[in-house]
Amino acid sequence: MTSTQPAMRPVTVTSTAAGSSDGDPNSVADTGLVQSDAPAAKAATGYEHLAPLFVRLAAAENQAERSMLRDELVTGYLPLAHNIGRRFSNRGQPVEDLVQVATVGLINAVDRFEAGRGPDFMSFAIPTIMGEVRRYFRDHSWAVRVPRRLKELHLSLTAATAELFQQLGRSPSPSELAVHLGISRDEVFEGLEAANAYSSLSIEAPQSGDGESNTVADQLGDDDPELEKIEFHQALAPLIKRLAPRERQILTLRFYGNLTQTQIAAKVGLSQMHVSRLLSRTLKQLRQELETDG
Repeated sequence: MTSTQPAMRPVTVTSTAAGSSDGDPNSVADTGLVQSDAPAAKAATGYEHLAPLFVRLAAAENQAERSMLRDELVTGYLPLAHNIGRRFSNRGQPVEDLVQVATVGLINAVDRFEAGRGPDFMSFAIPTIMGEVRRYFRDHSWAVRVPRRLKELHLSLTAATAELFQQLGRSPSPSELAVHLGISRDEVFEGLEAANAYSSLSIEAPQSGDGESNTVADQLGDDDPELEKIEFHQALAPLIKRLAPRERQILTLRFYGNLTQTQIAAKVGLSQMHVSRLLSRTLKQLRQELETDG
């Protein structure tokens, strides 16, 4: 492969308004690149001088000439692969890896393209490169491992959402997505839920970009020690109801009214010593009944 690389060539850019993409590469529109068979669009690519090389490659009879032409084609179209790879640089994957994956897609496109059959090379190369990038994101960038079926369903839903957005001028409903893809509403919901596994957020990450706000961990609740007492509360309730009215009143004043034994004695007309004996006897009775029931 030659060491000289042509300067980056501009490729027609579209202002697609579909706002439903969650970060997965799913269509040519998502790259900002447009495929078109219109002469003006072809002239704008800046790769026209490479087209005759495909004819020469197809006619080449020896391996050395084929390798030279193949290397020249790959080198000549490298800016296209770099452009597509860099389009996804803000999606959590290293730019170098994305460019390398896009380059692999370009090499596959050069090897598989047949001059004189079907569309021009640009129309063939862009979806081929995008397919390689999609596979990379599908297989390597999901934060949680999910079945391949759900990954592909999610990609189909994302692409369908973008297409229907263009047609309807609004985000499609689950029912419209189901009809468009020929699947059930439950499958649509399943695919949409799979998007939650695409990326993860550290609980130590700040909730805003200033780096000074509370983290997600700050919003998580702590263990409530009172939860351990719920079982005892539920078990005690019927036992307390069976107590004599005087013992139940003393118990309530002591543990719910937070009164001292002297205050309870003054309230019920008993001595403090009598109140102490009644409390001790009542607590012992409740403890024994709890152990018996347990």
